[in-house]
Amino acid sequence: MDMMSIVSSMLAAQAGNVQTQVAATIIKSNADAEKSAVLTLLGAAQQSTSLANVSAGIGGNLNITA
Repeated sequence: MDMMSIVSSMLAAQAGNVQTQVAATIIKSNADAEKSAVLTLLGAAQQSTSLANVSAGIGGNLNITA
């Protein structure tokens, strides 16, 4: 094997490693964003059902005119 093909293969391997690291970072970021969205939706669902156990008139319309 000549020296140029060895150097080329090493550079290609390094470029592949960089691409893999970038892809892993992007996938983790996307997964974190999806997790945050799901937790936000679940939290909103829990808050909306938490008013089911209060008496009538609580959490209804609020008149803010003074």
